[in-house]
Amino acid sequence: MQHIPKTIGILAGLSLMISACDSSASKEGGNESVADSTYAPVETKEANTDYKPAFEGQTRIAGVKTSTPYDVKVVSEGLERPWGIAVLPDGRFLITQKAGTLRIAAQDGTLSDAITGLPEVNSNGQGGLLGITVDPAFDSNRMVYWVFSQDTPNGTLTAVAKGKLATDEKSIENAQVIYQATPAHKSNLHYGGRILVGNEGYLFVSTGERSDIVTRPQAQDLNSALGKVLRITTDGKPAPGNPFEGRDNARAEIYSYGHRNVQGLAFHPVTGDLWETEFGPRGGDEVNRIQPGKNYGWPTITYGLEYSGKKIGDSIQQKDGMEQPVYYYDPVLSPSGITFFAGNSIPEWENNLFIGGLSSTHIARLVIKDNKVVGEERLLSDQGQRFRDVQQGKDGALYAITDEGRLYRIGKK
Repeated sequence: MQHIPKTIGILAGLSLMISACDSSASKEGGNESVADSTYAPVETKEANTDYKPAFEGQTRIAGVKTSTPYDVKVVSEGLERPWGIAVLPDGRFLITQKAGTLRIAAQDGTLSDAITGLPEVNSNGQGGLLGITVDPAFDSNRMVYWVFSQDTPNGTLTAVAKGKLATDEKSIENAQVIYQATPAHKSNLHYGGRILVGNEGYLFVSTGERSDIVTRPQAQDLNSALGKVLRITTDGKPAPGNPFEGRDNARAEIYSYGHRNVQGLAFHPVTGDLWETEFGPRGGDEVNRIQPGKNYGWPTITYGLEYSGKKIGDSIQQKDGMEQPVYYYDPVLSPSGITFFAGNSIPEWENNLFIGGLSSTHIARLVIKDNKVVGEERLLSDQGQRFRDVQQGKDGALYAITDEGRLYRIGKK
């Protein structure tokens, strides 16, 4: 992609406004999402498999279209391989850059200089400085928590660190690693990497199973931190009340297991439920509602194939004791960061899930009712960007970052 100077990029972005308006959409009252008109499923490509869904609507749901006019603006093109976004209390964004630095972006796209002082990352392959979140009491303690890929003598691993954003916003002070997802492995793939703070103040962290066939079984191993969603304290200890607390041969930090590579975590704004997205192989990307102690099946059950086209394991999609995805994709979306839309500035979007798609180069909007997907829309598919993360800003708009270095604002006209 040809480099565009920042000032020109912003001016071009301001003129790059996409209005998605369909007067045929009908509306229903109350606090329910506005009911979009339904269309054919947005996915039209042939699936990689002939596997059948476990229930109606588990894949290729009917398409919907947003009726409220909205604008899409490129507010910055100056980021360097951004990966994660945290919303600061003042409405600005703290953004990780894969090579190991942070930037602060204002809502108009103005970028700070690189913020340094973080532990060294291994940025090869899928590694680097990954997900980030800020402490609920950031205004008083300025604490930041992040995930990164760390080198060790035995290989690389997913690590969690914390530190204080200096008052001059030029560095992270007193950075320390608080958790390492062991065992380490000599691979540069499938680190997971998202992190959230729950309503009790504990950290939810996602990991991957490191991709290789030899490490896949560890997603099912309760004595391994690979292929898991973890729940830890801000000091890196297992959070009290976790489902495997006190159980022999199980790690007390594990919250759920049987995951492949989780790069999306978000809390539902009404129910508080934790949702995630994870990469499948060739087909089989998943959207899951995470419940404590549950097994999400990888690699025993899957709706995907090996990249070679061969079947995986016993080629089964359902098994007792293993959770079904709420929704899956074949072909893949390559789902990265996710967020739920809160508020009704765009009524149809209220409580909808938005997923940043990488290889699919769009943002997927999923309409969810009673924990089932009832509609899907593709946004920004004309931009040709790999959407790495999407979050809702303090102004109610969505903000998305791309591997190519753009920061987008998507909001009501």
